[in-house]
Amino acid sequence: MKLLLKIHNKDRHSTTTAAVNLFQRKRKYHHRRHSKSSSPVPSGAASLPASQQSGPSASSTPPHVSSSSLTSAVSGAAVPCAGRNNQNRGLPSAEPSTLRQERYFIYGALIFFAIVGFSTAIYFIVNQVRGPADIDREILFDTNYHRRTMPNLGNSHMIIERRNWGSQVDAHASIQLEHPVQYVIVTHIGLRSKNCTGMHECANRMRMLQDAAIGERNLPDIPSNFYLGGDGNVYVGRGWDIANSYHNRTLSVCFIGDFQTYEPKESQFSALHHLLTYGVIQRKLANDYKLVARRQTKPTTASPGDMLYARLVRLSRWNPCGTQAYAHCGAELGFPSVWDDEHDFNERNGIHNPLLIHRKSTEEE
Repeated sequence: MKLLLKIHNKDRHSTTTAAVNLFQRKRKYHHRRHSKSSSPVPSGAASLPASQQSGPSASSTPPHVSSSSLTSAVSGAAVPCAGRNNQNRGLPSAEPSTLRQERYFIYGALIFFAIVGFSTAIYFIVNQVRGPADIDREILFDTNYHRRTMPNLGNSHMIIERRNWGSQVDAHASIQLEHPVQYVIVTHIGLRSKNCTGMHECANRMRMLQDAAIGERNLPDIPSNFYLGGDGNVYVGRGWDIANSYHNRTLSVCFIGDFQTYEPKESQFSALHHLLTYGVIQRKLANDYKLVARRQTKPTTASPGDMLYARLVRLSRWNPCGTQAYAHCGAELGFPSVWDDEHDFNERNGIHNPLLIHRKSTEEE
């Protein structure tokens, strides 16, 4: 047994000695290749005992010891591995740096998002500055709307032009209306006509009124300057510049419907307010214009109906002319006591239409 242990220890000693000698030869070879460098020789080799430095050569290595076992033996003895040459430290690497590419990518992404965020902030700041001015600006039907859209007076009251409701192309009156107008006369349709509730229905009503005015009443066009539908829209009759069929120095506004029987809608009064305000701004109406009902200028008619008249007299612009104890409307301007240009025109031209004689007093006049 002692003999076997002695043989085993001898083999271990010879294996370790061979591995150390192999490492020393590699170190010497490495030193000769880089003799021009100023790097000092590692102190690990000098610290080895002389007996190990002058140990047996690589030829004394037993044949049964492989290169892998030598490597493991060297690592087990805590001998530093050759690894990367220390002399190459500090020199620029020829290989591409993945870390550097990732860093550039992150920097680029941060710069991009900063630019986008800055642009977005400027956009919202500019819109907030412009927003209130655009919202508070009064929208009028003149040059403040796109030519392909319907003009409006604000508060969703659109202006429906003659071509939009289907007016006859050749129908038009010829007497020009002088501005600014001092009186606004309010009428209605009558004949137990319900209020129209949509643009299609109101446009049909406008065409029927025009056809009846031209074919039955011998008028050159629809009687009033503007018409207010139950849909809250303003339908253009003769407009701002052509005189109506009641008095050629007044502006007439007709509520579509029979208000001797039905109640007017709030949207119609709102449209009336916006329309007349626009007229004052554009100097079509006098600043102190007076608002009167048709019955105040012609006692034989009930227009614009009791229900509409009761609301009309509560408006700030309403004038009590033509009522009890007041002079007739327009007396200060030399107007006749009865405003009926249509009747006067028919008399001058000798027109006697039975339909005009027997028509009901609630009809628009």
